[in-house]
Amino acid sequence: MLKRVIWDRLIAWKENKHHPLVLKGLRQTGKTFIVRQFGKEFYDSCIYIDLRADRAIHSAFEGDFDVDRMVMSITAAAKSSKFIPGKTLIIFDEIQDCPNARSSLKYWDIDGRYDVIATGSFLGVKGFREPYTRGVPVGYEDQMTMYPLSFREFLDNTGLDQKVLDYVCTSLKEHTVIEKTIHESLRSLYLQFLIVGGMPEAVNTFFASHDLKAVRKVQQRILKSIRDDFGRYKDSKGNDRINEVLKLRAEACLDSMPAQLSKEYKKFKYSLVNTKGHSPEKADGIQYLSDVGLIVRSYNVHEISYPLEGVKIASEFKAFYIDTGLLVAELGEEVPLKILSGDISSYKGAIAENMVAAAFAQRGLKLYYFHAPSGSPELDFLFERDGEAVIVECKATNNRATSMKFVIANPKKYGRHPAIKFADSNVGSGAGFDTYPLYATAFMDTGPEEMIVPVVDVKNLKVPE
Repeated sequence: MLKRVIWDRLIAWKENKHHPLVLKGLRQTGKTFIVRQFGKEFYDSCIYIDLRADRAIHSAFEGDFDVDRMVMSITAAAKSSKFIPGKTLIIFDEIQDCPNARSSLKYWDIDGRYDVIATGSFLGVKGFREPYTRGVPVGYEDQMTMYPLSFREFLDNTGLDQKVLDYVCTSLKEHTVIEKTIHESLRSLYLQFLIVGGMPEAVNTFFASHDLKAVRKVQQRILKSIRDDFGRYKDSKGNDRINEVLKLRAEACLDSMPAQLSKEYKKFKYSLVNTKGHSPEKADGIQYLSDVGLIVRSYNVHEISYPLEGVKIASEFKAFYIDTGLLVAELGEEVPLKILSGDISSYKGAIAENMVAAAFAQRGLKLYYFHAPSGSPELDFLFERDGEAVIVECKATNNRATSMKFVIANPKKYGRHPAIKFADSNVGSGAGFDTYPLYATAFMDTGPEEMIVPVVDVKNLKVPE
């Protein structure tokens, strides 16, 4: 089994006070596999219910949400099920296909005898089903998103010595040059990861054979499987239907992605989407790709200031694949060979830029960039850390970061901001910025994961006389 970061998060969920867990994410990222393995290892009984495949069991959630009644209905349909209080995990797979099952999570939570994990690939898709007539259990569920493997997870599965990873972390933190042999090895692994990406089946195929042609076939099959589900929704009777118009728009937007990313300025242009309709109609397609978790968007901002959300331009954005391997699978067959030779500047540096975008998104960062109305300067990424905007330039080679240097040199116009350059180089520095290898995104500390504030003692507060 591949080592996944989310495994530790699942353990932490179980060991602490928790609600039923809803695990979201793109199809075929391994959600079902990981929760079933988790159930086998940490529970005496693991009850798996596929709500997409088993329509008959939907009736268990059609009456009142009395837990004992639902347990009896489930055991009647799945006779081998064993409900052991305190030692049972119930898995509701593809929970978006049964709205009542989602609504029932509140009552499993209140009852408290059994742990529940629900998985779904279409939970963020607007219009997938009729509205929840019995409500979504707000306040009664925990949520996590599962992504494809990150480069750090990829490294964890190569067998790389933990001492090497610790050394690299320390070098990056202290901003010291990484030893040449280690640097070149990590760079080679990074180039391989650009091609393989993080979809679990593609990664397993690569580790088993190191055959990039076999990996490409897996990636193309995954893309076809994802495309086959475009536009799927549930009608009022719970039957599968296809919104053909939405499907065509989503496919056309996805087909346009290589052309969108090959431009010098990678702003998403609806004119490159080969389907009928004006921009608002075509926007449904790109929104759908975002909702299913296949792409992430980075928004332009009016100015470089904190908070970035307050200055973003909602109509001007770039779109990136959440998995760079799927992007490479959509490009020509010669691209993997170019990447292996060290040439990652194809498509105007889009491959390296996509990798950084995916790495940021998987860490929960909202993506922004800055493109002046005049066209210059243009900064690849901006993100927020410790209450300020951080400038990021991404270079497929070790080219000069002209735009970043210009912004740094003009603080009266653009303000003063921390600046980072990711490039195909070792650790270094420039005037007002630090340089890191492209693979350093796997070790990047973007800020505190949690904010723990001191307790304020109010017991002795008195109104002054």
